[in-house]
Amino acid sequence: MTPAADRSLVLVGLMGAGKTSIGKRLAARLELPFVDADAEIEKAAGMTVSEIFAQHGEPYFRDGERRVIARLLEGPRQVLATGGGAFVDPENRARIKAAGWSIWLRATIDTLLKRVKRRGTRPLLSQGDPRAVLERLMAERHPFYAEADIVIDSGDGPHETVVESIVQELNRRATDHA
Repeated sequence: MTPAADRSLVLVGLMGAGKTSIGKRLAARLELPFVDADAEIEKAAGMTVSEIFAQHGEPYFRDGERRVIARLLEGPRQVLATGGGAFVDPENRARIKAAGWSIWLRATIDTLLKRVKRRGTRPLLSQGDPRAVLERLMAERHPFYAEADIVIDSGDGPHETVVESIVQELNRRATDHA
């Protein structure tokens, strides 16, 4: 285990940044459990994120997301992939910073578009032109993501390269704080 992995590692960033796929690999590398907050929200609600948005709206979803993230962060050390809007919420941001290392997986619009087009399950992208929606979300959310403890570029390269960058940064921080 990496010394700096003494706290949960919480991945933040826009949809398509690789939080789930990179998170699974990072968890395996560090021998930690992987948890996807959206999957936990779906389990708690008994419906998909898209269904929650359609039937109850975004504020209802965000309230459930807040409760689920709080519960997960009270548990054992883990790699936690959050939804794209989770870190925008001040309560979530404070909890994440108190309980773990926040890691922003940053990617370009073109990379995000390429990745999200493979999946049609993004409720926020059903609101018009996907590029325009992602550009708007990027403008709104990047200032919050920039508050993350660690910023890692999640480009088109292999996910293993991103995982290695995260591990190296955690090791560097552990050495700096030793």
